[in-house]
Parts: sequence; structure tokens; C-alpha cells
Amino acid sequence: MLGRICQGLEICYSQLMKKKLRVAILFGGKSAEHEVSLQSARNVANALDAKKYETVLIGINKAGQWLAPGVSERYLALSSNQPTKVPEKSREVVMMAPSGEGVLTRDSGEVEGKIDVVFPVLHGPFGEDGTVQGLLKLADVPFVGAGVLGSAVGMDKDVMKRLLRDAGIPIAKFIVVRSHEKIKFADAKKQLGLPMFVKPANLGSSVGVSKVRSEAEFKYALKHAFEFDTKVLVEEFIDGREIECSVLGNENPIASVPGELMLQSEFYSYEAKYLDADAMTPRIPASLSPELTKKVQELAVASFKALECEGMGRVDSFVTRDGRVLVNEINTIPGFTNISMYPKMWEASGLSYAKIIDKLIELALERHAKEKKLKTSRST
Repeated sequence: MLGRICQGLEICYSQLMKKKLRVAILFGGKSAEHEVSLQSARNVANALDAKKYETVLIGINKAGQWLAPGVSERYLALSSNQPTKVPEKSREVVMMAPSGEGVLTRDSGEVEGKIDVVFPVLHGPFGEDGTVQGLLKLADVPFVGAGVLGSAVGMDKDVMKRLLRDAGIPIAKFIVVRSHEKIKFADAKKQLGLPMFVKPANLGSSVGVSKVRSEAEFKYALKHAFEFDTKVLVEEFIDGREIECSVLGNENPIASVPGELMLQSEFYSYEAKYLDADAMTPRIPASLSPELTKKVQELAVASFKALECEGMGRVDSFVTRDGRVLVNEINTIPGFTNISMYPKMWEASGLSYAKIIDKLIELALERHAKEKKLKTSRST
């Protein structure tokens, strides 16, 4: 399978790479995962082959301003190992729509140049939830990753889990609570047992997530989660190993070897993911039987398809002691930091970091070309 991918890449780039492609990396964003995005964007930018691509950096600050490439470069600080916040006020750009002619500076009207493909490295709301994808689609610019629908349902854990359940994919029990609703601890405990998890429906990187064992913790967890979203999930605790699997492709996606998160903490918190290098040790490939490995991979691909995803996705699952596999969630823009599992699992599967980037760009161009052939009027 990987051999066919690499062969396809060679054919594709022998045709497309007569000139360098201008790849715009979108990073930052109005999300609690803003700093994580900067780490991922730095790695993607460093991995882009300068012989094939011209990189255009476009930072989005927490106020939602799109920053001009020169400013974005300075504040991303590619040589730094630490996240650097982009400025709150600076020269802005906007994506021209329609026609994909490039980025246009708002203050002078100067065209920065045509963008061939956009690589969104935006985690969380206002970047991973279909909002930016809709804008790029209106601008008629190819972009990496899931489209509007796949991004939206992949971000909303409530809708995601209902679609997975309807597709016959095993998941944990859960309850949805909206900000105007009330839920009693006793009712949640009766349905889900203890401990349980409380988390915002539309957020990632474990931001706003709490493990609950008592009524006092339950009340605090709900209050904390509602600080980040108007909809909250209360989920059953699954006593199992945390297994992840990377998926790559459009119509015919494939799965990487699974990886396992060996945690030193109670759950995979934000600190464990990004701040404490000793809090988690990845085991890639995961120590699973061939049968369980196949089951994890099949469920990862089935979840990817059921959620209308394209390009890339990391599917997180639990494997219980009795051999059950329950899908937890999908991440449609997985992390690309130095310790992120998505690229590491593909590297363990025989696909280098640079080849992953190549393939994702190829998939974006392939989808855009296919969509361009669709009719937009009734005339023949």
C-alpha cells in the first residue's frame, strides 16, 4: 500500500513540480489551542521541501486578524523551540474570493501572489470546525484536510458520536448537556457510573476536560467546561489502553500502524500533551495482537469514512482488557509538533514526515481538481 502511495507521489510530482507550488500555512487562530497550532506550524514549515515548495506563512492572532506573511514569519520564529504569540495588531491580509488569486493586503490592496494550496494547521474552533474550510472553498483555493462537513462533525463530539453510533461503530456511553439545561449528579452517575469525564463538545487538546469522582467535582467540571463551549459531554469512563491510529487518503483511505499512549498521569491532559515531556511515552507500534491491530485499523478507517473526512485524521480508541475496541474521537487536524503521534505513526509505517506532507498536498490538489469538474449551472 505504501509502495503505491510513493509511486503515485513520484508520478504526480513529475507532472506538477515543473514549478514550485506556493503553499500557505495557516496557523494560530481564535482558539484555546492557539499556542499548540504555532508549534505544529513551525514543524510543517520546516518539513516542506524547499526544492518543491515556496512557503507562505499566514498567522491568525487571537483577535482573528490574518497577518501578512512577513509579520507572520517574524512571530512564528522558526528557529525557536518555544511557542511565540503573534501580535494583536499588525498588517493584515484577506483571502480573495472567488478565483484563488492569492492573498490581498487589506491596507494597500497589494496582491501578495497566487496561492496554489493552503495547509491549515489550526487546532480547535475557528480553524478545525469547518469555518476556515468554508472560507477557502468560497475562495476556490485547494486546502489540506477534511472539507466543511467532515471538519464540522469531527469537531463536534456530540454529532460525531451520534454518527459513529448510527454507523454501528462501538463508542462509550455519553450524555449531552447544553448551557441552558440542568443535569443532576445522581442521574449522570446512574447512567454512566464513576468515575466519568466532563468535556467541552467543541474543543481539543484536552482543554476544559475533567475526570469526576464526586458531586463537588461534577459541579466544578461542568462550570469549567462551559467556560469553553455552550455544549458539554458527560462520558462514561473506559478502563482500557489508549490507542491511536493515523488515517490518510480521500476516497480510499488507509491506516497506519497503531500507537499507544503510555501515561504517567490519570488521563491525557493538555500538560501531558504539550508541556511535560515525561508525562507520556509513546509506544509505536502498539503492543497488540495481529487481530487487535487489524480491528483498530479497520475501525479507524470506518470512522474516517462515516464522518465524511478527507486528507488526514487521527482516530483515538480504547482497547479494553476483554479485547473490545471503542472509538473515542477523530482529530481532523492532528498535531504536527515534535512529539505528535500522527506523523510518528506514519514514520513507523514507512512514510517519512516529508512524504506525509507531499501526500497531503497531493490529496488537496486531487480533490480540488475533481470538484472543479462538477457543474455549477444547468446549462450544457
